[in-house]
Amino acid sequence: MSDNANGGAGERAAVRAGFLGPAGTFSEEALLASAEPGAVEPVPMASIAGAIAAVRDGELELAIVPIENSLEGSINVTLDLLAEQAPAVQIVGEALLRVRHALIAAQAVPLASITRVLSHPAVPGQCARFLEEELAQAQIFPASSTAEAVRGVVCGGEQSAAALGTTLAAEIYGGVVLREGVEDRADNETRFVWVARAGGEAPPLRGRAADGRRRCSIVFWGAGAERPGWLVRCLDEFASREINLTKIESRPRRREMGSYMFFADLDQGAERPDVAAALAALGELCEEVRVLGSYPAAAPAR
Repeated sequence: MSDNANGGAGERAAVRAGFLGPAGTFSEEALLASAEPGAVEPVPMASIAGAIAAVRDGELELAIVPIENSLEGSINVTLDLLAEQAPAVQIVGEALLRVRHALIAAQAVPLASITRVLSHPAVPGQCARFLEEELAQAQIFPASSTAEAVRGVVCGGEQSAAALGTTLAAEIYGGVVLREGVEDRADNETRFVWVARAGGEAPPLRGRAADGRRRCSIVFWGAGAERPGWLVRCLDEFASREINLTKIESRPRRREMGSYMFFADLDQGAERPDVAAALAALGELCEEVRVLGSYPAAAPAR
C-alpha cells in the first residue's frame, strides 16, 4: 500500500493486522481498542492458527490473538502455536479487554425454549453459572468464534438455538439480545497479544502501562526435567535475581508421556542485564529456552 493510498505522501500506511473473525469478535474489539486509530487495517481470519501462520508466512504484518482469560486461564492453542512457530513469530505487544458476554438469538424467545447454545469453546466456562441455572436444558456446541456463533444462529433462524457472543455481533448480524452480562464475574478479562515476524516493527499501540513496564514471555524445557528439583533450580535463576514471574504453567510437548514445556511471563523486559543473565543461566539447565517476546506491558482493562 502506498502513502497516497492512505491519505497522502508522508503519512504512514496502515499495516494489515489479522484477528479471529468474522467481524464482531472480542478479538476485533481488542484490536480496535489497542491500536492507534487508522494505524492498522483489520483482516478477519478463520482461526487463531490461520492468523499466526499468515504473519509467519509474510501475508500479514501483524495479528492479535487471545492468550489468557482471567476466569478460564490460558488459551492453549495460542501457547502451542507460539512455542512451535518461534522464532519466526514473536510477541510484540499486549492488550487487556474487559469481556462481557450476551445471549443472542435470531428472534425474541423465552429462555426455556432454547435447547442449543453455540459459542467459542473458551466462553461457556466463563458463563457457567448462567448456563447451569437458567439454561440447564441446553446443550453446548462449539463454534470457531463468538461472532461466527452469532452469525450462524441468526442466519439459521432456529428458535431453539442461541449464541454466546458480543452485543456488537448482534448488531452486525441482526440478532436479538436475550440477556446481557451473562459472564460469571463482572471483572472478567481476556489478555491478547500482538504478534509479528521476528525482527519486525512493533505495532502502533495505545493503552500501554503508565509506568513504562515491559514484560518478557518465555518457554523452556529440559533434558534434566526428570531429575528431582530441576524445575526449582530453573525458577531459582529468577528468584535469586529478584525477577518476578507473573505466570508459569506447563503444557505437554505432544511427544512421549511426561514430556512437558513450561511457559513463564517475567515482569521485566529481556533487555535488562539481570533478565539476560537469568535466561543465560536457565539455558545451562535446559535443552531449549525461547524468548517468545519482550514487549510493553498493557494498561489495566477498563
